[in-house]
Amino acid sequence: MRLARRDLLKFAMGLPAASWLSNYSALAAPFAGLVKIKSIKTLGLDNLGDGSLIRIDTDAGLIGYGEAGLPAPAARARIEMFQAQLVGQDPLAIARHFYMLSATQYSFMANIPTVSGIDIALWDLAGKITGYPIYKLLGGPLRKDIPVYSHGNPGNMLDKGVCRAWADHVKAEPEGFTAFKFGFGERGGRRVTGPYNPTLDGADFRRTAKGYGNLREAVGDDIDIAMHCTGQFDTRTSIGLCKAIEPVDPMWIEDPLTVRYSEAWRELKRSTRVPLLAGEKVEMVEGFRPYLDNQVLDMIHPDVSYSGGITGCRQIADYAALTRTPVGLHSGPCTLIRFYASMHLGAAIQNFFKVENALGAFRGNKEKMAQGKTPVVRKSVFPVPEGPGLGLDLNEDWLKSHIAEAEGEKWWG
Repeated sequence: MRLARRDLLKFAMGLPAASWLSNYSALAAPFAGLVKIKSIKTLGLDNLGDGSLIRIDTDAGLIGYGEAGLPAPAARARIEMFQAQLVGQDPLAIARHFYMLSATQYSFMANIPTVSGIDIALWDLAGKITGYPIYKLLGGPLRKDIPVYSHGNPGNMLDKGVCRAWADHVKAEPEGFTAFKFGFGERGGRRVTGPYNPTLDGADFRRTAKGYGNLREAVGDDIDIAMHCTGQFDTRTSIGLCKAIEPVDPMWIEDPLTVRYSEAWRELKRSTRVPLLAGEKVEMVEGFRPYLDNQVLDMIHPDVSYSGGITGCRQIADYAALTRTPVGLHSGPCTLIRFYASMHLGAAIQNFFKVENALGAFRGNKEKMAQGKTPVVRKSVFPVPEGPGLGLDLNEDWLKSHIAEAEGEKWWG
């Protein structure tokens, strides 16, 4: 029997999904129907700029925690709409809940950042009910040590002495990071202020080339460096930045163009050999599909709290695997909930690359959110968390000390 190309694609898409979903179904089956969702709550923190915490309580006393990529007031308003669909339901029916919450609902579009937080909390609950870590429920581990990259902030990169001092400092740090990314405004060149970013000119590109050249000379060949943008540049500027940093063999340039897919991404891909990475504000397989189908990204970078939770990001990774596209995970200014969820995904995804670091003073010392032993990165890797669910025991005193009281937040209000 001859199969059409469309049939082959459907078959290929079904293979990885069937494997990990079947694994989860088998492990969860003995516990089906034993626990019911009782309530869903939200908490805003004063040191979490792009999200809020989600808490799902059950009639068995078990609690699942998630992190939404949306501020607490906005997430809370969406959750009110979801209560009727979730309260009284079996939390283990994750696939059903994900479909119901992420489908288009008349008369509004589903808010995927909020769905993401709920999904993470459901997976945490699933682990606590079954006794397994999330990575085990997802069919892992393919790896136990998860590669992590960090942020570099040396200051004026046009100064060779500054670059050398920064390089000496990070090489002596116990984390042993082997990869860093650097924001555009940290090279001693033009700092952009105002409501929009101008088209950069030759002088900007030459300063960028010099700064990155100094940085490469300082760190040597054992540390990877990348450029971090935020979707602020036009096509000409993006091409110019790629040309400027290409001689230092960058790990990637991140989000130079707007995150909404356009033909500009194809033009940029045709114009450079610098690896392109994007995706932290792209939602679901549908959002990543044009990037992957047109092969304009060398790596994708979904955020588990924004792009679709654990379920959605696993589906994104499966689709990316069809074109052998590596998957990194953005975590940004997150809490340990998002960071740990990313670690479990990293342990179970075949085409996984790296997770963005969320520990240390640069991120507000979020590791203090953990009860007991302080989580640390060593040799540029983080061990996948063990224990049921996320494997995270929360320090409630730390949470209470960081409630966003200025925004009217109350303890799981």
